[in-house]
Amino acid sequence: MKTRITAFLKGEAVLCVAVVCAVITMALVPPDGAYIGYIDLRVLCLLLCLMAVVAGVQSCGAFQYLAEQMLLRRPGPRTLGIILVLLPFFVSMAVTNDVALITFVPFTLLLLEQLGCRRAAVPLLVLQTVAANLGSMATPVGNPQNLFLYAAYELTPGDFFPVVLPLTGIALVCLAAAAAPVLPKALPAPELTGQALRNPRKLALYGVLFVLCLLTVFRVLPYGILTVIVVAALALAEPVLLKKLDYGLLATFVCFFIVSGNLGRLPAVHDLLQSLLERSTLLTGVLTSQIISNVPAAVLLSGFTDNWRDLLLGVDIGGLGTPIASLASLITLKLYLRSREARPGRFLAVFTLANAAGLVILLAAAAVLFR
Repeated sequence: MKTRITAFLKGEAVLCVAVVCAVITMALVPPDGAYIGYIDLRVLCLLLCLMAVVAGVQSCGAFQYLAEQMLLRRPGPRTLGIILVLLPFFVSMAVTNDVALITFVPFTLLLLEQLGCRRAAVPLLVLQTVAANLGSMATPVGNPQNLFLYAAYELTPGDFFPVVLPLTGIALVCLAAAAAPVLPKALPAPELTGQALRNPRKLALYGVLFVLCLLTVFRVLPYGILTVIVVAALALAEPVLLKKLDYGLLATFVCFFIVSGNLGRLPAVHDLLQSLLERSTLLTGVLTSQIISNVPAAVLLSGFTDNWRDLLLGVDIGGLGTPIASLASLITLKLYLRSREARPGRFLAVFTLANAAGLVILLAAAAVLFR
């Protein structure tokens, strides 16, 4: 029993912290009828459906197949470095930053082992992490904070994309330039296993379900209908996936909603956040993300400002910085520490340097583009 509890606490550390914070705020604001209004059911249903569809796509081996198809062309070292970094950049736009890193970090570690390039693991994995965090900001479904803010402020594609795409383009150029010199010039050809797609029919089904998710994000299809369709489809096609979904993430969001709602009802907290947001919503979003990560920062701060543009930019750019600024960054760190000859000190040093550089560049770009 003790071992199970320890394993749960390690595996669901964020959920545990969120529960503690929710309980503390519940002591300050006792539960009442207003609590029902805290919960955004539309966001929770969309998250559930997206997780289910992405899990199905993963089970078909689609991401590994994509990576190997690109590598079969035998790119040179500079091109290979760019490919490995930009794969999570673009894939994260559709399947979220954490899924992109869970997929491509182990693949990259294995590939570097085959190439005898272990020294390149740290800079390459750091760049992949930055790439996933920045690529995911390009779409409403790329990360949870975008999905939440898109729904909470009832944004349209015409609102959303003109704000995020210019910074995404700048990030793309910077990442490609940083990735080009990472791998050594003398590089043997990678040994590929010939990854094949598993069950293309199921992959086509998940593709259709993903399109339905997008239609719901853009308010064409009601979220209740989407939820019924997705859950029923998985129950029939691959019921085991329903047991593997990250329900802890959904519970964490519920706790975030409770914390945000309760803090908004505390006069002292309300006045403090209101004052900070009036000075600079962008910087408040960035700084709050460094402390509590960008997803809860988005949920918390959205209750205090109508300036959705600067808040969106703040929590997306704020995913750079400390390892907890974006929880997806902890996935890379965890996977790297499990690898052979891991050097956590070097990883954190390179991670801090790369994230600080990205933070400065994108904050400067945002100041110029949206002043």
